[in-house]
Amino acid sequence: MNPSFWEGKTVFLTGHTGFKGGWIAHWLHELGAAVHGYSLQPPTHSNFFAATQLQRRLARSTIADIRDLNSLTSAVKQAKPGIIIHMAAQPLVRESYNTPVETFATNVMATVNVLEAARNVGTCKAIVNITTDKCYENKEWPWSYRENDRLGGHDPYSASKACAEIVTSAYRRSFLADANIHLASARAGNVIGGGDWASDRLIPDFLRSLDAGETLTIRSPNAIRPWQHVLEPLSGYLLLAEKLYTEGSAFSEAWNFGPNDDDAKPVSWIVDQLCAHSPGTSWQVENAKQSQEAGLLKLDSSKARAHLGWAPRWNLETALHSTIAWYQAWRDKKDVAAVTSAQIRAYTGS
Repeated sequence: MNPSFWEGKTVFLTGHTGFKGGWIAHWLHELGAAVHGYSLQPPTHSNFFAATQLQRRLARSTIADIRDLNSLTSAVKQAKPGIIIHMAAQPLVRESYNTPVETFATNVMATVNVLEAARNVGTCKAIVNITTDKCYENKEWPWSYRENDRLGGHDPYSASKACAEIVTSAYRRSFLADANIHLASARAGNVIGGGDWASDRLIPDFLRSLDAGETLTIRSPNAIRPWQHVLEPLSGYLLLAEKLYTEGSAFSEAWNFGPNDDDAKPVSWIVDQLCAHSPGTSWQVENAKQSQEAGLLKLDSSKARAHLGWAPRWNLETALHSTIAWYQAWRDKKDVAAVTSAQIRAYTGS
């Protein structure tokens, strides 16, 4: 990634009040970009957006719903971005069973809205649409999924993200390629890092049980996931956006940004590591009937390695250490915006 590329660039970012959106907004600001955020209010009481006082570093923060096409289009036209990064979503599998209509509306039709607004603004050259590793039709096979594997999804969340991939392909071929707007989708693994307080996420759930003095309850201890620090896929998104902007259609495809195979670990391994950092803590398996979720999921990032020059920098142990350190700084009431910047510098080696 060329840091000087971002100096002075205008970026329209959806989902900037979320966990991943907050981290990439902070990073873009550090790189000198003018970030126009568009999102709902932060989804949890404690959140990265408030903890880091991120609003102070944005060119503009619009609190609104991406399902509102008129509002979204107005915000995009006002920002006049050269680059759009679409991260806003309903991101939780179990929540998608409770709110399937909202999940499909947010993850599918709102993606249509973003792409429709982008093609009408007249300034946009590059769009990165963030989907998920769960967009693949999961076969529970032992090898990693590649970008040309079949899309699908049993649960509403996974299915909605597979739909978003199809929408992305349709808009690219029907409208955006002819308008010289270069659009790619990005699929990442299970991200961890400081500032995530979402429900049904392993590390936030662990921290909540720790604060309450309760035993952590786990749904699927044997489920294997491609764990990675949040900075790993974000570095891929930024590199991809740069390539789309500077080199164009050759990069207008789907891309995986996953960890090394050694870092695809079962949930129980992660929890054991967390408990080792907090003596006296323990975990148990939830007895209630569970909604269906993938048992084995890994990503093949060979394409990003070969054609983008992207590769993971931190192993899982480093990712966990950095995550725990961020939360400890927050508990100690330290400047977590400064901690975030320091972790970005440690990751990039700058």
